[in-house]
Amino acid sequence: MRGTFWRYGLALFCLVAAIWLWLPDPAPASGQDGDGNESLPALVGFLQNPQGQPIAVAELTLLFDEEDTSVATVESREDGLWEIALPRLPEHSVEIEIEHPHYAMDPIKLNEEQVLSLKQGESLNLGDVEMGYRYALGFWVAAITFVFVLLVIAFERMPNATAALFGVAVVFAVTSFGGNLISEDLHVFDFERALTYINWEVIFLVMGMMIVVSVIEATGLFQWLAFQAYRWSRGQPTTLVIVLVIITTLASALLDNVTTMLLMVPITLEIAIALNLPPTSLLIPEIMASNIGGISTLIGTPTNILIGAYAEISFNDFLINQTIGVILALVVMTLYVLWHYRNVYNKGEKGISPTLYAKLEENAKIKNVKVLRKSLLVFVLTIVVFAIGEGLHMVPAVTALLAATVMLVWVETDVQKMLSLVDWTTLVFFMALFMLVGSIQEVGLISTIAGFMGDVVGSNLYAGVFVIVLGVGFLSFSIANIPLAASMLPVVEYLSGNISGAAGNKILYYGLSMGAAMGGNGFLIGGETNLMTAGVAERAGYPLSFGKFAKVSVPVTILTLLVGSLWLLFRFEVLGG
Repeated sequence: MRGTFWRYGLALFCLVAAIWLWLPDPAPASGQDGDGNESLPALVGFLQNPQGQPIAVAELTLLFDEEDTSVATVESREDGLWEIALPRLPEHSVEIEIEHPHYAMDPIKLNEEQVLSLKQGESLNLGDVEMGYRYALGFWVAAITFVFVLLVIAFERMPNATAALFGVAVVFAVTSFGGNLISEDLHVFDFERALTYINWEVIFLVMGMMIVVSVIEATGLFQWLAFQAYRWSRGQPTTLVIVLVIITTLASALLDNVTTMLLMVPITLEIAIALNLPPTSLLIPEIMASNIGGISTLIGTPTNILIGAYAEISFNDFLINQTIGVILALVVMTLYVLWHYRNVYNKGEKGISPTLYAKLEENAKIKNVKVLRKSLLVFVLTIVVFAIGEGLHMVPAVTALLAATVMLVWVETDVQKMLSLVDWTTLVFFMALFMLVGSIQEVGLISTIAGFMGDVVGSNLYAGVFVIVLGVGFLSFSIANIPLAASMLPVVEYLSGNISGAAGNKILYYGLSMGAAMGGNGFLIGGETNLMTAGVAERAGYPLSFGKFAKVSVPVTILTLLVGSLWLLFRFEVLGG
């Protein structure tokens, strides 16, 4: 009875979360008078920073006729939109004061013609209003804290989740106590604002797929796949690496890369143990293949989903324009990995061992055929919906949550065991990391760096491609690629409009896609895939350290970024497109 309660309770939670993610955001209310009738005019506009990114939660105060008392006060929305419905008409002058902890500008004073229009009952759209940066104390608090957390993680002084939570706690403490008691310049952001930076789609996607994978894993399918992989490779580690890279790449092109690695990690651990190899020597090339392979399709990486929606790049566009470049990068990556781990692979078991073969074959027996059939049916349908979800306006997280709901309701499982298999530490780390990165976005650090890149590029297409791919790639070493890609989209749009030939073929958007995804391979903290894989491996008793990962990943990332840049220039400049 208790197990049934937990199973259906968790299923209901997944279903509610899926509906919440699927439903559209409510439309903003328009300016109305006290009776609910649109009778008085309104002032509207968009707040943006120097890179054209929207500025949210700025406070706008409306003043009439040089009075000291405000007429109305509103906050800008997430998209930078603000709207002030006039409670009454002005007599002589209208002024709008705008305040934000990290941006500044002089008050907006309407001219006589604009005031006259308001008095005649006409609403005014002031268009884009740009605010400059305020590099106050809060900016330096967020920047120093972020760098400190990166160093702590890099030198492994504390667990990743603990370090990220510590950094977020410092930002909150400085904001709550310093910003309120000492100086407003110490304000970074409050808890409510921090929550807006968490990418809940990623969180729920990972959680939903962890549930789905845990159901399939209990059937013994992964042990069966490990046995088959051992047979296919004939016990040769180098052949095995190539096979795993190909499988991971194909899966990442159809699924998101986080889901792919959720499926591959259990298989890889089984194979590594069987061949007497360090699991990290197989996991690291899989992580990099996953991040690279997902670039070839719209649904392969979260950053591609962001870029595709912003720049109207379709599934087929990514497939046609990036696949060959992805293949070339994968070849370079695989050759480097085989060279780097040549001594490790040579020490591993070689050839088919009859004893080991028999042991793997015994472990490969399916434990519950009925559950396997049901769970595989759900999984296949999940993959199909992942592929067609764009047409249904269904984000991958919704698909994952619905799949988890069906698993819990239709497939008999031990819900207590399944909950224990969900890597809650990794999920907490994701949330803390999103908030920590959000703090440096909030104060304008990421936008400042992006603006510098824009100044360097100018109007040169070749410089634009290399700066976007390599610049974003190097930033992705330590900055989560999802928020970084989102912050760079307006910069890429600006550069595309100022560089001849870049707007029509969208080459810089493809460069952003390659830079963000390939650059995420640089450091362990560079992408959700890396962190999730490290978390699962550590729980299994095979920790993947920052330094161990970087020894392989940094040179591979630099090489693949160069290959990606050269491919884009060849594709659009030589072949045309």
